[in-house]
Amino acid sequence: MSNKNISARLAALGVAVPDLLLPRQEIDLTKWAVIACDQHTQDRSYWEQARSIAEGSPSAINLIYPEIYLEEPNKEERIGTIHRTMKEYLTADVFASPQKTLVYSERDTPLNQLRRGLLIALDLEAYDWKTNSSLIRPTEGTVPERLPSRMDIRRGAPLETPHILVLIDDEENTFFPSLGERAKTQTGKNPGAQTSALYDTELMLGSGRVRGWKLDKEDDWDFLAGGLEKLAQRAMEKYGAPFLYAVGDGNHSLAAAKGVWEEYKAAHQNESDIMNHPARWALAELVNLYDPALSFEPIHRLLFGTDIASVQQALTSLPGYRCRKLNDVTELAALVQDGQCSLLRLGLISRKDFFLIEADQVPIAVDALQPLLDKMMEEQKGKVSMDYIHGSEELFRLAAKQNSGEPKDNAAGILLRPFRKQGLFQTIAKRGPLPRKSFSMGDACEKRFYLECRRLFQKKPY
Repeated sequence: MSNKNISARLAALGVAVPDLLLPRQEIDLTKWAVIACDQHTQDRSYWEQARSIAEGSPSAINLIYPEIYLEEPNKEERIGTIHRTMKEYLTADVFASPQKTLVYSERDTPLNQLRRGLLIALDLEAYDWKTNSSLIRPTEGTVPERLPSRMDIRRGAPLETPHILVLIDDEENTFFPSLGERAKTQTGKNPGAQTSALYDTELMLGSGRVRGWKLDKEDDWDFLAGGLEKLAQRAMEKYGAPFLYAVGDGNHSLAAAKGVWEEYKAAHQNESDIMNHPARWALAELVNLYDPALSFEPIHRLLFGTDIASVQQALTSLPGYRCRKLNDVTELAALVQDGQCSLLRLGLISRKDFFLIEADQVPIAVDALQPLLDKMMEEQKGKVSMDYIHGSEELFRLAAKQNSGEPKDNAAGILLRPFRKQGLFQTIAKRGPLPRKSFSMGDACEKRFYLECRRLFQKKPY
């Protein structure tokens, strides 16, 4: 089968084989690879440690905008520095020669071993976060106000590097293991021999290890197309619609990429090759919803400028609302995380006080919670703010760190119950995206690290 035919099949499935850039072999990947920018948004020390580890070596930390810094006044200066660094890395031989390849990866974390993934280029023409009918759909609500800063970072960027994780619905969990066998086994002159990994590196600050293997042959791409075609057929049978991919992590980053592509396409609509521009695609890693090493965690809430009493008052309109005080956070966590309980349970946390909130069950906890918190912040605009926290231990740490006694330091943490991933595609197909920040795919240390790159804009686009 010709390369052209395979490319057409993949295009119909919303993917393409990217031209990847990886650092030269002598560059230390432990210093190069950096965790997703939307992690540790209340922990400046994490990013300071990451920058200290990478100091003196080329690193992806110089190519991204950690969200902990988004509210600082020097945003335009920081974005300009990022874009200049991208150009410097391209001209200073930081990267090896580009390779047209997919990458099959295996990720070990402190919590889970052997999470399989596949790095591809995702077609933004097949994605629309504003509707619920596209091939690629968001799992959670997209907040338009969060897009401009992300679009500013991508607009005109010479490079992109991915942290987006996109789900496929392979309940039998056979597709990625089969891809892995192909990636790690040679064909041709030495069939069956083990191939060398494209990269293999420890990840900084105790986040585990990642290994990647090339899938750069037409037979590999044909195998990928065949597997995705089977999943697409199953999707039609299950959902009556071509729903093949659900955006898990990085929803706003993908929505920003879509926005930049649409505005660039509109500004260059008369160019004959516009539909082949690199901005049409975004690098993303496919992972299987049913991979045993892919855990789903709730995203907890931390409200600043308020206290537990005020949050309790906001939650009293929950159906069948009940509240009781507990002695310690361990007891609270055990009750909230009890998967056998049919009630909606939330935990309220400050430095010293712990309360269990119970209410009559609703389909998804955030369906009931988020509107109440939004209303509270609207009524106290400028006084109350909220952050989204990955990991219960991080929530406990931050809630205890606040509440120094000054009103401006008041804070209340909200602990959410575990999130069930089974049936996620069915729910999205039936009702559309879940409320924003409904879940996280794994703990903070399990997020995707920036590692591979791809050329994006050769020159300023406008």
